[in-house]
Amino acid sequence: VQLVESGGGLVQAGGSLRLSCAVSGRIFSVALMGWYRQAPGKQRELVATIKTGGSADYADSVKGRFTIGRDNASNTVYLQMNSLKPEDTARYYCKGIYSDVEGGSPMDCWGKGTLVTVSS
Repeated sequence: VQLVESGGGLVQAGGSLRLSCAVSGRIFSVALMGWYRQAPGKQRELVATIKTGGSADYADSVKGRFTIGRDNASNTVYLQMNSLKPEDTARYYCKGIYSDVEGGSPMDCWGKGTLVTVSS
């Protein structure tokens, strides 16, 4: 199973970016998908998660600015980031919790990350 992120880049403060993450491989179901980020010298932190049914959770720091969405048919998760701030600069990682067979135990998988840089 692989998760591949795309959509990172350099943007000015106040701008927008859209990240995508596609899950591929032997998958029966993906229960939860999410985005995390890690800035230089800091711990990885949760940005947003979304369950199969569509319920989403956000870090307080991104509420009202970021929107997470998913396409269950293609096992793809998106992160629309608006009103970006310099403090949003980080490597953004996609995470999936999935089962490879019906009734199988859930497993974690992470992507390699995509870099987002917000200039002031």
